[in-house]
Amino acid sequence: MSTGPGAASAPAPRTHDIPRKTSMFSSLKVRNYRLFFLGQVVSNIGTWMQRIAQDWLVLSLTGSSAAVGITTALQFLPMLLFGLYGGVLVDRLRKRPALLVTQTSMALTALFLAVLTLTGHVQVWHVYVAAFAMGLATVVDNPARQSFVSELVGRDQLQNAVSLNSANFQSARLVGPAVAGLMITGVGTGWAFLFNGLSFVAPLTGLLLMRARELHVVERAPRAKGQLREGLRYVATRPELTWTIVLVGFIGTFGFNFPVFLSAFADDVFHAGAGEYSLFNTLMAVGSLTGALLAARRGNARLRVLIAAAVAFGVLEIAAALSPSLWLFALLMVPIGVFSMTVNVTANTSIQMATDPAMRGRVMSLYMMVFLGGSPIGAPIVGWITDTYGARVGFAAGGAIAATAAAVIAVVLARRGNLRLSVGWDHGHPRVRFERREELAPAA
Repeated sequence: MSTGPGAASAPAPRTHDIPRKTSMFSSLKVRNYRLFFLGQVVSNIGTWMQRIAQDWLVLSLTGSSAAVGITTALQFLPMLLFGLYGGVLVDRLRKRPALLVTQTSMALTALFLAVLTLTGHVQVWHVYVAAFAMGLATVVDNPARQSFVSELVGRDQLQNAVSLNSANFQSARLVGPAVAGLMITGVGTGWAFLFNGLSFVAPLTGLLLMRARELHVVERAPRAKGQLREGLRYVATRPELTWTIVLVGFIGTFGFNFPVFLSAFADDVFHAGAGEYSLFNTLMAVGSLTGALLAARRGNARLRVLIAAAVAFGVLEIAAALSPSLWLFALLMVPIGVFSMTVNVTANTSIQMATDPAMRGRVMSLYMMVFLGGSPIGAPIVGWITDTYGARVGFAAGGAIAATAAAVIAVVLARRGNLRLSVGWDHGHPRVRFERREELAPAA
């Protein structure tokens, strides 16, 4: 908050409202989180390797891009169908035992696919079944992992830990596909599945080595009827949750369809090849990693940061859509990656911090369902726009929807909170923020 002549007489702000920076890797000082983080480093690389190997295997078995799409749809389908029920289950369970079960089941699924592929008996329906099984495990694993972070580090370190998790995932996104490509061309797809299956040893070992007495105690929801409806009502009565999830839904559905946008630009606009498409994705991953690390330095998550990042993300997508050259387009992938990750991390953290611990599994499952479920819905829409009107129009439309949604939600929240936009200078620096109207009224 800005200071002024009357600052001394103002009531002291609450601790969690004071903007503060923290060490970029401060949550790694917590032993339990460090074990969790190191396990995820290995497992995330394996996950990215399996994604690449799975798509390549289906394509080699069928020669059909539609079959690859079916595989992806089967992996997301359980989250769309059962995601909210997974959240109800997670709120009732202890998170660490639940994660031991889900991580083990995903390891066995990958090893099953590895054995079939390495022995030459794999068929496309086997891959479909494995993808669906992975999706079923994710229904519980995703909300459990998301909500378990607060038990590992507590409220004060939550944003830092969530940011480092995102940085972890984005680092694996840089390493995993490259290793998978070398492994597939060198020894075959089966070995990539085998690596992923064995990679789960790392997070499982980390979970087993954690000290239960050092976990932050979180209230669990008792088994009762109507808990799914209770979770939806809880979100509906909390505007900071409702509008954050709505904003993430718009951005995830229309703005995050990068496979559609980037492949169309590489092929149709710049008449380039797979190398340039890979370059676009790599630069975006670099930006996403940077955004996650920058978010790790912020001590708290603010809704205004989320909205500003969403507007910047949409504007940058429009700018990229209008880029006259390949290299300018490629360079814009870096800030797009930065702001996309800022949106992701800030939304995730703000939702967790604003949610009662007993409701966190249900709220996070709704968040993940909207975030992950949006792309399968939005991809055909933006794909049709791209095919009909061109890649530039499709990309610009996605950015415009994201920026407009953020601006509209900002206005709605400002009106509900009796806020107005304040623009000025604070200690020689420009200041743009929302303030309560009574704070701006002249003293009597």
